[in-house]
Amino acid sequence: MAWNEPGNNGKDQDPWGGNRRPNGQDQGPPDLDEALGKLIEKFNGLFGGSGNKNTSGSGGNTPAPTGKIIGFGAAIVLVLWAGMGFYTVDQQERAVVLRLGKFSETVQPGLHWNPPLVDNVTKVNVTAVRNVENRALMLTEDENIVEVGLSVQYIVSNPKDFLLEVREPDSSLLQATQSALRHVVGGSEMHSVLTEGRALLAVDIERRLQSLMSEYRTGLEVIKVNIENTAAPSQVQDAFDDVIKAREDEQRVKNEAQAYANGIVPESRGRAQRVSEEAQAYREQVVARAEGEATRFTKLLTEYQKAPEVTRERLYLVAMEDVLSNASKVIVDVEGGNNMMVLPLDQIMQNQSMRAATGASGRGSSSMVDEITNRVIQQLTQGGSASRESR
Repeated sequence: MAWNEPGNNGKDQDPWGGNRRPNGQDQGPPDLDEALGKLIEKFNGLFGGSGNKNTSGSGGNTPAPTGKIIGFGAAIVLVLWAGMGFYTVDQQERAVVLRLGKFSETVQPGLHWNPPLVDNVTKVNVTAVRNVENRALMLTEDENIVEVGLSVQYIVSNPKDFLLEVREPDSSLLQATQSALRHVVGGSEMHSVLTEGRALLAVDIERRLQSLMSEYRTGLEVIKVNIENTAAPSQVQDAFDDVIKAREDEQRVKNEAQAYANGIVPESRGRAQRVSEEAQAYREQVVARAEGEATRFTKLLTEYQKAPEVTRERLYLVAMEDVLSNASKVIVDVEGGNNMMVLPLDQIMQNQSMRAATGASGRGSSSMVDEITNRVIQQLTQGGSASRESR
């Protein structure tokens, strides 16, 4: 039956669970206080208790707040408070937990829970590479001004020290970088800073900077120091460019001289070795020839002792043959007269060569030359014998 139809015992029912007014007249919707009291009673029944009722002066029944209602509200607040304590730490992060303002622990990646309002959790990225740059003018060891620009790459290695030990770690790193840079550059010469000493300069700055970071307990780790540029001040840059150009020319000339030396020294050594070997060969040749001459002389001496006249004549003829073979003309002194006979041996040999070239027979000329030569030799021999006899 409908909610507004008469029910048992002559009472009407309404959707609020209450009875209609006596006398069956419709008085409008139920009272809000009554509906609230019904709801409170249901909550009290849920917690196993019955609500206390106070009778008002108007004759209505109104429930009063109880400790169970407060407990229910506290349970809801407790659930919400516990839910707020869950958090997640990423793989590249670490979480620093402060309990009532005091350091408690460092949390690793994963899902964690800490009581809210009691613990304060701060996440720190420990894998991100941070960068700081610095550029400044400074004095070198040889009292020159040089401008150096560098960049420092670093990460957070200790989240606890990074958050608690130093108020501004990044600012501290920048100031320590300036200090380390000035210390290292102040102990180096300008030429080294501007040229080949830049790599060593970066290594020294990195080592000194990491030492300062560890001493200050900033929780930072220096990965690399890059010297971006080193230059003279802009006011004197042109003069420095000229100096650098002159040094480059000096180095180029040295390299060219070294290349020339590398080319000429081996050649000279090779030439000296060749001359030395030629001298050694000549020495061996002279020694061998001298030994051969000595051996030949020994053999000739043996033959001379056997037949002195024959050997003497043979030696004379061989000597004359050697002499006259290189002469183009022979002048013969006639014994007992003032006339001298000239034998044009050069023309005779030239005619013989021409006849041999034209295909003529050269046997007659050859025999004639041999005959003339023999006669000249015979006359010279006779003249020499006569001279020796007269002496």
